[in-house]
Amino acid sequence: MLAEDEQLRFALTPGAPTVTEAAASESARQLLDAALIYVERGAERFARTQEILARFPRAERREVASHWQIPGLHGNEGSVDSWVQIKRTVLVLGVRKSFPFRDNGRSSDFVAPGISNGCAMACAYCYVPRRKGFANPITTYVNIESIMRAIARHAVNLPRRRPEPSQVDPALWVYEIGENGDCSADALVGDNLRDLVAAFRLLPNAKATFATKFVNRALLDYDPQRKTRLRFSLMPQTMSTLVDVRTSRIDARIGAVNDFVAAGYEVHLNFSPVIVYEGWQQDYAALFRQVDDALNAESKAQLAAEVIFLTHNAGLHEVNLGWHPKAEEHLWRPDLQEVKISNTGGENVRYRHGYKGRLLAEFRALISKYLPYCPIRYAF
Repeated sequence: MLAEDEQLRFALTPGAPTVTEAAASESARQLLDAALIYVERGAERFARTQEILARFPRAERREVASHWQIPGLHGNEGSVDSWVQIKRTVLVLGVRKSFPFRDNGRSSDFVAPGISNGCAMACAYCYVPRRKGFANPITTYVNIESIMRAIARHAVNLPRRRPEPSQVDPALWVYEIGENGDCSADALVGDNLRDLVAAFRLLPNAKATFATKFVNRALLDYDPQRKTRLRFSLMPQTMSTLVDVRTSRIDARIGAVNDFVAAGYEVHLNFSPVIVYEGWQQDYAALFRQVDDALNAESKAQLAAEVIFLTHNAGLHEVNLGWHPKAEEHLWRPDLQEVKISNTGGENVRYRHGYKGRLLAEFRALISKYLPYCPIRYAF
């Protein structure tokens, strides 16, 4: 076990930014240009709040009692008509009240308390809107020190090295830090991700991980020292254009892998969600060839992947019909899907049992043919 003072010494002081404000602002304007910032009562006392407000000096500020219950934003069906505009122009600053950890065993050992909820991107299959009530712009938690302290206290009770290798990692305990958002986009708002990367860099027995669809090259300056695993989400560009709304192009994500590996990240691929349509096998074969052509030897040597076939939901289907019905032609396929209760008790639809098994076998065969050096850590 690690001594508590050894674990906690890094968790109390966020690191100073090293990327210029001009560069950060230019990147932010491409995806996020906050015109309205909701500030939860009490959040103004945190230094992170003041830093973020300074990044968006022209934005209107409104105090709210709770970041979860904002009249006119959450639970407002009419917001579907302004789905993308809200994501670009609205930001919420809240204080995280609880710090739960959940066992995972797939992309990580544990899901850590996140630094945000919601996203500036608008992927049609995203599950977060189901929980937030239609609109789901970024909510950034400004009490980053409390989040880092909670992670440190959790890690201090774990062995210095995991007892035996697993598909998650051969040696370290892995914490998912971006379950309900995209950390690369969060970094456009403030320095929460920078602070977490620095924290895990100094944490001897653990590493962070998050999946992303946004190439934010400011992260190249974070010096993760292989203690943060970034997973670039990939799918064929034709489908990504339809369902990955406001994200980086697939070729940009693939083209960034070598740079992020050189900058000290562990970089894996997240083939998620895999959406079945006429010709999907041919499109994925082309995608895998594109990956193989782009990656250098160093990137290939550390590569691994996870594969997750589409899960959808009737409630999200109804929301999407209000702003992006074209996507639902591919996401909502009653002829191919069946109802399944998730691990958290939710009722979702997934590709039918038996049929999905054949799809997984086809996908594994394609990976084996075109990316034989890329192990699949898990697939479902």
